[in-house]
Amino acid sequence: MRRNKFSAFIAIAARASLAVLPLLVACSVNVKKEADGQDKQVDIKTLLGGVHVSKQADVSDVGLTVYPGARLKEKDSDGSDKSANVNISGFGYGLKVVALEYESDDAPAKVLSFYRDQLKKYGTVLECHTSRGNWNVNMHKNGSNELTCEGSGGSDIELKVGKQDDQHIVAVESEGKGTSFSLVYVRTHGKDADI
Repeated sequence: MRRNKFSAFIAIAARASLAVLPLLVACSVNVKKEADGQDKQVDIKTLLGGVHVSKQADVSDVGLTVYPGARLKEKDSDGSDKSANVNISGFGYGLKVVALEYESDDAPAKVLSFYRDQLKKYGTVLECHTSRGNWNVNMHKNGSNELTCEGSGGSDIELKVGKQDDQHIVAVESEGKGTSFSLVYVRTHGKDADI
């Protein structure tokens, strides 16, 4: 089974939360369950910070509108959700990731045109070409806060705008006769915000 970009990006956020968890001495843990018993939302609050992970992301938190007629993707056959909201804070550090995956019957070119216009309100739009399963997300400062296309090449397109510590991403790939696309917002803050 191919690893899709959405799953790969959520894995990055999960690794970041696991790296922070040992630093947090839990004061309270709150888990909300879905009707089928699966975790829907997890909140860990401590004196030093907290972790919030939810399967329910709101597109308004991404700062973009949903492409007309697009549908939120259903869970994968393995049960993987297609939306996530992750917030981690502690020791003057923070990470926020909001991601949703949609599908449309329209061609990728139409979806890209729509989101190029949407993203302009945040600055100059960078277009990166990637291959399936490979995100082109800048999460390491490397002396600069500018977004770049790293390891470009492929037929999938990612539109990015902002800075490494505050970025909006739209990843678009052809799927059958239509389009699959992810809307992502990533914000980091703190002295050592590298992940």
